[in-house]
Amino acid sequence: MNGTFIKLIIFGIAGGLLVSCGKTNQPAISAEKKRQFANVLYNQQLPLQAVREYEEYLRNYDLDPGEEANISYQIANIYFDRIQDYENALAYFLRIKYLYPESNLQQEVGRKIVACLERLQRSTDAQQAIEQTSALDESQKPESRPGDVVASIGDRKITTGDMQYELNKPYLQSQLQTRESKIQFLKQYIAQELLFDSAKRKGLDKDKEVLEGAFQAKKSLMAQKLLEDEIQKDANLDKYSNADVELYYKANKEKYAEKGDVKRIPEFQEVAQQVAQDFTREKQQEAYNRLVERLMKAEKVTVYEDKFK
Repeated sequence: MNGTFIKLIIFGIAGGLLVSCGKTNQPAISAEKKRQFANVLYNQQLPLQAVREYEEYLRNYDLDPGEEANISYQIANIYFDRIQDYENALAYFLRIKYLYPESNLQQEVGRKIVACLERLQRSTDAQQAIEQTSALDESQKPESRPGDVVASIGDRKITTGDMQYELNKPYLQSQLQTRESKIQFLKQYIAQELLFDSAKRKGLDKDKEVLEGAFQAKKSLMAQKLLEDEIQKDANLDKYSNADVELYYKANKEKYAEKGDVKRIPEFQEVAQQVAQDFTREKQQEAYNRLVERLMKAEKVTVYEDKFK
């Protein structure tokens, strides 16, 4: 999760000034090249860097209102889809809604405003936005995102940039090496989106079991994120060297003994990678134990073990 959070009030005051002022001196790089470079960054899975280039494009070039709305839409989508920064995404979607009311993006912007509000758990505001969005012209269509279109779901375009982002996830990289596997993945991705859209139309986003499941998933993710941050900070693995790992090996040689008729303990160099992994896990476990102990002490936790039979 990224650490860039620009509050709406700040954006409201400064956002318009950034785009409308300071464009008298055009930079040496052409507007077309600047935008193309931002697209390249997006497609290379560098969302924050792409946002910076798009924002510079808005600030430094004389653009017509339609182009400004389109670029604001690109930035909003990056914040929403790639960075999951829903405050910044909402700010840019609102920018399009109120500063470019003639833009043909208004229909999709309305939907995205609702999605941002839902993710920010502002259900009342989301319902109000839904009512406003329902009055918009259904013929309005948004501009597609950077990259070639590889599929479409109604008016929504799925691009090579979208696909590459999904395919770059570590757990998928080793599985999707062939053209056929990528096409199959795309079809599965589309099926999932269709099922989600259908479920939402039936009101299942308000189903009690769905809401409880979402809450439990959120609770688990929050706890996991806290663990990762706290353990990384407490374990502080950067302070250890190869010498520390080798010392751990010497203290636990029996653990690496080879099974067989003749007991053999391999040299450190032979099992260095495994030893390093074990050493890391041990330090992380120690950090976890300290964290839990500290939290239990702070919250005055008592476990009545005698109540269990």
